[in-house]
Amino acid sequence: MNRNFALEFVRVTEAAALSCSRYMGRGDEKLADQAAVDAMREALNSIEFDGRVVIGEGERDEAPMLYIGEKVGKGGSARLDLALDPLEGTTICANGLNNSISVIAIAEDGNFLHAPDCYMEKIAVGPEAMGAIDLNHTPTQNLKEIAKAKKCLVSDLTAIILDRPRHQELIKEVRMSGARIWLIGDGDVSAAIATTQPGSGVDVLFGTGGAPEGVIAAAALRCRGGDFVGRLILKKDDEIARARKMGIEDPNKIYSIHQLAKGNVMFSATGVTQGTFLNGIRLFPGGAYSHSIVMRSETGTVRYIQTEHHFKTGHLV
Repeated sequence: MNRNFALEFVRVTEAAALSCSRYMGRGDEKLADQAAVDAMREALNSIEFDGRVVIGEGERDEAPMLYIGEKVGKGGSARLDLALDPLEGTTICANGLNNSISVIAIAEDGNFLHAPDCYMEKIAVGPEAMGAIDLNHTPTQNLKEIAKAKKCLVSDLTAIILDRPRHQELIKEVRMSGARIWLIGDGDVSAAIATTQPGSGVDVLFGTGGAPEGVIAAAALRCRGGDFVGRLILKKDDEIARARKMGIEDPNKIYSIHQLAKGNVMFSATGVTQGTFLNGIRLFPGGAYSHSIVMRSETGTVRYIQTEHHFKTGHLV
């Protein structure tokens, strides 16, 4: 995969983040999401590649979405699959809270799991705990293995978990283990990436969240040398049937990080609101500052990009 695509796709997440940041704290999730989607689609269609959305905002062609199966790009010899979320953390952005981002992951054709829009049970860790996680183990067992890998005590670890009623038993067990907990309202892609960030204070992500976000997080962790395991939550017959149409043969399969995002992948994200690893969009008269990250699994390269945008030219990026 051409490394020059890395900068092209940073411009895509910058465009989406700049557009939806106008609606930060204004209480309208749909308006913020719509702005991000429109800007991302326009930016994608300015790039010379043959793109297909395999992880998007919906499973059908509905007006505001970048939907699963949508073709994007100006065309070209490079056939790439995209896993994207124009605004990860719509509620966060609408309420003016931390850790909303615009994000896109890129792989060669066929290298992302075509995950349906359902829940996924997940565990994510940074490079030091690679190979120490297993969804067949209890949270307590996983914490012990992570602590062993990181050469520390379980009481030194911090688990990040979505604050949801479905996680009551998980939270209770993690507390009983002696580990600390950071509860978040939304944004488990950012939370998963935080496990790879030195100084973030996050050691492991536990819990159940969106399956599409799981694939995006796995792509990011591939680039950072972290680890991720996931299992789709498919309980109803129609959910299982929909998943099988997308190529999911075993609804109980546990997916490794390389099964979720294989081959060479790229990852780009731009902060919308202030976050643990990216600063949010900061407006000034006639322009804005953005803070982005772009990563490549092939080389392990991680670049942070701070950009000064001037709107008087008529272009956002």
